[in-house]
Amino acid sequence: MKILVTGSAGFIGSNLVMRLLNTESPVEIVGLDSVNDYYDVSLKEYRLQQIETCAASHPESRYSFVRGNLADKALIDSLFEQHRFDIVVNLAAQAGVRYSISNPGAYIESNLIGFYNILEACRHFPVEHLVYASSSSVYGGNTKVPFSEEDKVDNPVSLYAATKKSNELLAHSYSKLYNIPSTGLRFFTVYGPAGRPDMAYFGFTNKLIKGDKIQIFNYGSCKRDFTFVDDIVEGVQRVMHRAPAKQTGADGLPLPPYKVYNIGNSSPENLLDFVQILQEELTAVGVLPSDYNFEAHKELVPMQPGDVPVTYADTSALERDFGFKPSTTLRQGLRAFAQWYKDFYLNKNLF
Repeated sequence: MKILVTGSAGFIGSNLVMRLLNTESPVEIVGLDSVNDYYDVSLKEYRLQQIETCAASHPESRYSFVRGNLADKALIDSLFEQHRFDIVVNLAAQAGVRYSISNPGAYIESNLIGFYNILEACRHFPVEHLVYASSSSVYGGNTKVPFSEEDKVDNPVSLYAATKKSNELLAHSYSKLYNIPSTGLRFFTVYGPAGRPDMAYFGFTNKLIKGDKIQIFNYGSCKRDFTFVDDIVEGVQRVMHRAPAKQTGADGLPLPPYKVYNIGNSSPENLLDFVQILQEELTAVGVLPSDYNFEAHKELVPMQPGDVPVTYADTSALERDFGFKPSTTLRQGLRAFAQWYKDFYLNKNLF
C-alpha cells in the first residue's frame, strides 16, 4: 500500500507516520512538509528525526520525505504521477486561529490553494481514499452542544475556520464530480508530547518556566474538548482503511462518496481546571518547583477575536461506523506532555 501523508513534520502527521510504520509494515509512505518557521523549526526537525529512527527499525517498509510546499502544483502532480498513491492523508495546513487574523495570506496559500492541488492530483491520479484534516472551528458560533456533524456550519468566526469549511465543500464537489472517496475529520483541540508551541498547554508551560504571566481567556470560563494525539491518530488510521462507498444515484450519476466525522474526547474541560491539572503535572515531574506561586502568574482576560466559548464533540457517528471513541483523560495526556517537556527542554535526553 502506498500512502502520502502531507504535514508529516507536523504534530499529528509525524505521529501518524510512526503509527503506520509500527502497525502496518510493510508499507510505503511518502511524507511531505514545507518545514516552515510558523513555530520552532527544531521541533519539526526532531519529529522528522524520530520518524527516521522508526523507519530504520522497519526495513521491510519504504519511507521517504519530501521537503516541499503544498501550493507547488508541479511538485504535487509529480509526486502523484511517480507514486500512484492508494491513500492520501492531507494534514498539511496553516494552523492557528489568532495567526489567521494577522497573516491571512498564509491560510489562502496552504489551506485553499494547497488543498485544491491535492484534489486535482486525486482527480488525475485516482486514489482509493482521500482523508483530510478539518477542524472543530467550523462550528463557529454554534451554541448547541455537543457539536454534531449534522449541525449547520455556516458561521465561521475566523479565516482559519472558513478555510477548513471550504475544504469540506471542495472535497464534496470533487467527490461528486469525479467519484473521489473522501473523508474529512474535524479535530478537537489536539494536544500531547512534541505538540505545537502555539497551543495553550505548551505556551503556558513556556511562560511559567520564564516566570511570565499566562493569560486565560474569557476570564477562565471557556471550555475545550481536549483530545490526546494518540487518540486522534488511531481515529485517522481507522478511517483511512474504510473509504465511503461509491454508489450511483437514480440519475445514473455518482452519489458523492463523502463523509465527515468529529474526533474529540467528548469531555469539555473548563480552562481553569485545565490549568490546575497542568500545573500539578508540571510540578510532579519537576518542570516547576513544588512551591511555585501559580496564582501570581495567572491573568484572566476577555475573549479574543476568533475564539469561541466552548467546543464539545458528539462522536456517536465515529463510534457507530468505526467502533472507536477517544478515551485518554486530560490528566493522563498532560502527564505525558510534562514528562516529554522535561526530557526535551530540561534534560535534553531526546536528541
